[in-house]
Amino acid sequence: MKHLLQIEDLSLDQISALINKALDLKKNKNIKKINQKTIVANLFFESSTRTHKSFEIAEKKLNMEVINFNPQTSSVNKGETLYDTVLTMSCLEVDCLVIRHQQKEYYKELINSKNIKCSIINGGDGDGEHPTQSLLDLMTIYENFKTFKNLKIAILGDLKYSRVAHSNMKILKKLGAKIYFFGPKKWFENSYKDFGEYKNIDEFINDIDVMMLLRIQKERQTKEDQIEIDYLNEYGLNKKRYDQLKDNAIIMHPCPVNRDVEIDSDLVESKKSKILEQMNNGLYMRMAILQEVLKDKF
Repeated sequence: MKHLLQIEDLSLDQISALINKALDLKKNKNIKKINQKTIVANLFFESSTRTHKSFEIAEKKLNMEVINFNPQTSSVNKGETLYDTVLTMSCLEVDCLVIRHQQKEYYKELINSKNIKCSIINGGDGDGEHPTQSLLDLMTIYENFKTFKNLKIAILGDLKYSRVAHSNMKILKKLGAKIYFFGPKKWFENSYKDFGEYKNIDEFINDIDVMMLLRIQKERQTKEDQIEIDYLNEYGLNKKRYDQLKDNAIIMHPCPVNRDVEIDSDLVESKKSKILEQMNNGLYMRMAILQEVLKDKF
């Protein structure tokens, strides 16, 4: 696997292998470190805490040389394109780039270049996809249920602009889960019907296995997309809904969390919440991804 760009690029066997590798790293802390000099650059053109820092820490734990590229102090400010920035990194013999960029499918131009030799891991492309977040979410679900088949998974929130939702709905259906969507109807696209159904969460909340909350993407929304309502009680996870969940149901959120908007602040660290577990799993899943993409270096 030279690149990781979209979740659908992976076979179910590859996904299973990555989950098991990440779980083994987490359980045994048996970290196989790189055995030859390897340089990884993190190019984040959009804000990030968890994805950026978990990749950085994963790279350091694997004994890689890490470059944190800062667009604000680079030639991007002089008009340099993403393509030319990546071309430069390749010429400087960087082995792998982790890139987050506001352009959807930014990577197509890069992987089709005959002169860009480095591996590329997609850390998020606009409102497109977020494959590494999807993989850590799958790891978290599997860790708790040991299966995906017939799990009832509710995805709540900003479906239109969430790249996490776009990745997860595609792969979870392939894995045999039953997907339900809920949130403002204006954020629901007809194309999502290929993966699940829109359903009022209050009609079946006591039957849900996984409640997957999404951040409202205000930075991407148009004026027409914006809403002025009591979002928490209309569409979010308040305490009343929490109490109706099954005892073994889990709550997930890719973060950052808008407390008291998508979820009542008191529930972020509650018994059913796996939000902190997701963050921790992100470290091990990204270590597993790096080991796979750069396996010739180990």
